[in-house]
Amino acid sequence: MKPRVLEILKQLMAFDTVSSESNLALIDYVRDLLLTKGIESLIVKDQSGKKANLFASTGPKERPGVLLSGHTDVVPAAGQAWTFPAFAATVQDGRIYGRGSCDMKGFIALAIDAMLDAADHSLNRPLQLALSHDEEIGCVGVRRLLDVLHLAPVRPFLCVIGEPTNMQFVLGHKGKGSYRTYCRGQEAHSSLAPRSVNAIHVACDFIAALRESQQQLQHHGAQDSDYDVPYSTVHVGQIVGGKALNIVPNLCTLDFEVRNLPADDLDQFLEQMRERAEVIVREAQKLSSVAAIEIETINVYPGLDTHPSVEAVRFLKQFAAPGTGTSKVSFGTEGGLFKQRLDVPVVVCGPGSIEQAHKPDEFIEISQMDAGERFLQGLLGSLTA
Repeated sequence: MKPRVLEILKQLMAFDTVSSESNLALIDYVRDLLLTKGIESLIVKDQSGKKANLFASTGPKERPGVLLSGHTDVVPAAGQAWTFPAFAATVQDGRIYGRGSCDMKGFIALAIDAMLDAADHSLNRPLQLALSHDEEIGCVGVRRLLDVLHLAPVRPFLCVIGEPTNMQFVLGHKGKGSYRTYCRGQEAHSSLAPRSVNAIHVACDFIAALRESQQQLQHHGAQDSDYDVPYSTVHVGQIVGGKALNIVPNLCTLDFEVRNLPADDLDQFLEQMRERAEVIVREAQKLSSVAAIEIETINVYPGLDTHPSVEAVRFLKQFAAPGTGTSKVSFGTEGGLFKQRLDVPVVVCGPGSIEQAHKPDEFIEISQMDAGERFLQGLLGSLTA
């Protein structure tokens, strides 16, 4: 790993870019660093003005480029048992420890370094960089950047999302829909419970319907054996209801998610759940007309399904290490959004292991950084006129 890559990574990791915080200082650092080589950046801020995406390009503007993409935000370190400083890069025993080292500032450091190198060459195709915010809370921030790139006269030839894959090619991942459900009942003294509608009981009936839907997806939905769990999944992750044991509760709120194969339609699933909710409500309204179930969409992002035979995959395989395979993963990335909005082939490939992400003492192996550097050097060489 080049000394410059390590220095860039140290700088990136020193910024506390937990999703709840601003990432502007990091974006300013990257913009200024690229300017040292004459590379200008487009900055796209969110509505608050406290967070931003960055897009930069070097090379011929009239040709489709190779886009390297990463998210700048990280998950919190608070409450975890760290033995290394969370927001600093500690190099020890062939590893670089610190929040974001693996997910995914390691790749971003390599991508920035490749952009700086690219500025010193005449390119036959642009090399481009996209940095986003708020990926960790549902691929939220990049959407505003894609709104801008969608209008560009020339779109990328391919996009590499540098999530940690141990430098293997990930060509597919599931989409995700997150939903909040409000189950409403009618208060009463608990001694008269059978005469009222218990919102928690309504929620239990709805959860039972979700579990039935999971069985339907497992046995009759789309199947893809390339995934560890080869079907779409339904999961209830949070439930809140009730004020006191002797009060029949009038509200119970539950959050559920669906991680869907690209072949399963989230809109269709949601419509089916609304129909099931109506059946539950009709029964509950026999006791009280206030009974209701309301489903609110929190966030949705699409899955990714890149065919291994597309030109972009064949192009990238030229620079991959021997034995590099292709796979699909259950965790989500911004790749599905890039494919959806820009209609560009997407490959997820970056240094490090997802097994290290989001944990205390997160780290990336230096050998993985070396592998990522070789990959991007080969890629850059192919773009050199």
